Parts: sequence; structure tokens; C-alpha cells
Amino acid sequence: MTRILRLFAALWLGLAGLATAQETGLSALARLEPARSAVTTSGEVTEVALGLTQAVPFRAFLLDAPPRLVVDFREVDFSAGRAEALSDQGLIGAVRWGRFRPGWSRLVADLTGPARIDTAVEQTGEAPRVVLRLSPVAAEDFAARAGAPSSALWDLPQPAATEPPHRRQDGQAPLRVVLDPGHGGIDPGAEADNLKEAVLTLTFARVLKEAMTRAGMQVIMTREEDVFVPLETRITVARAAGADLFLSLHADALSEGDATGSTVYLLDDRASDEASQKLAERHDRADLLAGVDLDGHDDAVAGVLMDLARTETQPRALRASQVIAGAIKSAHLRMHKHPVQTADFSVLKSPDIPSLLIELGFLSSEADRRRLLDSGWQVQMAQAITQGVATWAQADAAEARLLRQ
Repeated sequence: MTRILRLFAALWLGLAGLATAQETGLSALARLEPARSAVTTSGEVTEVALGLTQAVPFRAFLLDAPPRLVVDFREVDFSAGRAEALSDQGLIGAVRWGRFRPGWSRLVADLTGPARIDTAVEQTGEAPRVVLRLSPVAAEDFAARAGAPSSALWDLPQPAATEPPHRRQDGQAPLRVVLDPGHGGIDPGAEADNLKEAVLTLTFARVLKEAMTRAGMQVIMTREEDVFVPLETRITVARAAGADLFLSLHADALSEGDATGSTVYLLDDRASDEASQKLAERHDRADLLAGVDLDGHDDAVAGVLMDLARTETQPRALRASQVIAGAIKSAHLRMHKHPVQTADFSVLKSPDIPSLLIELGFLSSEADRRRLLDSGWQVQMAQAITQGVATWAQADAAEARLLRQ
């Protein structure tokens, strides 16, 4: 059976595809079959064909700024394929794929120019395939068609119902820390020597969570597995949890220079240096790479992303950065020559939660890669950060109690 839908703005093939999979009795995860997958051109038309081991629900839509094709699947294992094999042909530029959220996978393809999805076909039976055909259109036509469906970020965690602002911690309750392992899913982050930043940060976050929990802190993580989490959702999780401190964990790579060691970043629209600025820009491109439509921010989240006054929170974040960096140095762990720096990271823009970004090391450094993979180093670093957080929290709580007198 072949189902063809002509598309104008977005495509959703959920229920029919789900029924097909159930009728055939297939329940294992669908897998990409590279031998039956290709991007081909015929005149102005570009065809994207993806061979699958079984039919799955899927949808496709276009995003602008920059032009992208997004295809969501429930759920496909892409591990047998190489995205490069489908890249840079016809209207298709760079291709990337991975888990977008639990139960869902996403393929994102940069477009070489404005295009429309003419047809989408899911061929079922013994050799299931998803086939999309694209053709060029005028820029104005593309802009009118592009945009994620209203469910593009379906089922994402929502903030708790309207609640009074979280009261500054005063030591009367366990410190509530949100750990944010950077990247994930379709966005692997930096890569070097077959290592992925998203995997390393999640591994370390689990070690750090254990250390903090043993120290009596309450720890919430923005992701517990290798899944993509948009920047705005990371902030939303922290605010909904009533976090006392937000720590985003990264292990980046630099194309120039030989940076090594750990760095603690806090928010400032003026970066400490050009390298810090480039890091912030690269981190903030994650949503674009993962096919997130940035035009429709919820008002509450959009407010968080604006440059808001942080007259109370930012000095607290500065003190936290200094104390944590000091604890890492006291543990004789390698730090960058400038251990505390500033940059305009969007993920740090919650106005009422002290927020820091910790670069654990650089994947571009062979020495850092060895450290990041060393379980002993991970435990030492986790203990140092935990000690720094505890020391900061004690002084911060004393100040809060003094201010309330």
C-alpha cells in the first residue's frame, strides 16, 4: 500500500503509519537501511528516499532562517547509516539525525535554497520506504510555507502552574541543583577521536549527581539519556523545579589554539575573549541544528531569554563561579589559565537562578580527552564541584538570612 499526501506547510502521517506497523506485527525499533537510502536529482526535483526495516509514523515540515527540511519519526535507529552519504546533493545540504526526544527520532537537512515539499510517500509492505520530493520555489513562497506545526515540540515538559517566585535558599531546606548535560540526541556537540560531547557530559552528570546527592543536595537533571533538549526547555526545567543553582556541563573543542583544562563561565553579553564568544555562538546554534523553530517562543520563556535585570542573581553567580573554580584548583585538577570567564550563553539567562556553565575540558586537547575518560578523574572533579557548591551555598544562605532580618 502506498499513501501519498501533498504538502503545503507540514505533513503528519502518525495514525496511519502506526496502524500499519501494528497490523504487520512489528514492534522492534525500525532501522535505517543504507543500501535502500539515497538522495537523487531529476531536473529541478530532488528526491530523498529512506529505506526502513518497518513502516513508522512520520511527519515532515520546512523551517526558515536558515532553510531546513525536518522529518520526525517514531522511532528510527540511524546507527547503520552515514549522514554524509545523503548530504550535499541537489537541494539537500548537510544532513544530521538522531534522537530528538524519548520515542522520537529526527532528521534535519540544510537546504541549498528555498524549496517546497511536493509529495511524501510511505511505501509499506516488504520493503518500507519514506520518500520525499522537493522542488525549488521563490524565497517569498518558501517563507510563507515554512514553520513548524503547532506540535513541533510536542509533549515537552511545561512549567508548573503559576506559582509564587522561588524563595532564595537560606539553608533551611536541601539545596536544589539542576544539572544540565550539554547537547544530546540529534545534537552530539563537539566530536573528536570517536568521542561525543553529549555522551561525555551525560556520563559525568551522573557521577556529579551521585556526589551531590550523597552531600544532601536535591538534584534534577535536564536529561537522563541521550536525547535532544531545546535550550528554552533546559531553562524551563530549572525554573519549574525551583532550582537554587543551575549548572550546564560541557566539553567543547576549539578549531584554533591549544586550550586545555576546566573553565567556569557565567553570563555576560561581553565575552571574556574571542574564543569564549565563539563557544557561546556554537552552543546557541544547537536548536537550529536540531530543527527547532525559534519564531514561536512562549511568552514566559521568551521573557527568560531576554536580557533581564539580574541585580541580585548575577553577583551570587559570580561568587559561585569563583568558589567552585577555587575548589577545583584546591583539588589539584587542571584548570584553564583563565579559570573563570564570561560569555553570552543563552542557557544561562534565567534571571532568578544563579546559573553557570562548566567546560570540563576540551575534546580538542589529547590530555583533556584522557582525563574526561578517566573514571577516577570524574569522581575527583565531581567531589571538587560538590565541595565548591556546598561552600558557596553555606555563605549564600547566611547572606539571605541576614537580608531578611
